[in-house]
Amino acid sequence: QVQLADSGGGLVQAGGSLRLSCAASGRTFTTNAMGWFRQGPGKEREFVAVISRNGVSTVYTGSVKGRFTISRDNAKNTVYLQMNSLKPEDTAVYYCAGGSYGALLRGQCDYWGQGTQVTVSS
Repeated sequence: QVQLADSGGGLVQAGGSLRLSCAASGRTFTTNAMGWFRQGPGKEREFVAVISRNGVSTVYTGSVKGRFTISRDNAKNTVYLQMNSLKPEDTAVYYCAGGSYGALLRGQCDYWGQGTQVTVSS
């Protein structure tokens, strides 16, 4: 029902910033919570952040709290992840995802983007 196209990854030095974007198509976008997950080399996929369908509620994993900001613009069918003060341990493939708010918090998503690579050098 919803197709997600995530982008904005790249190579950045430690302490730098990147802004990821996820463009969604589909009539149900505004009824879905949206989130970001990541998977580093040799690691399992982990939850990063989630935002409710109206943008009021957000949750972040502890390791990114205070550095990353998730936001959405329902008029543009787009969700963002602003990443500041990046660290080498943030290196991962980042995936945009959609579904219910509670399900995303549990790592269960109905829709996934293709992933965008973020590499942070020291």
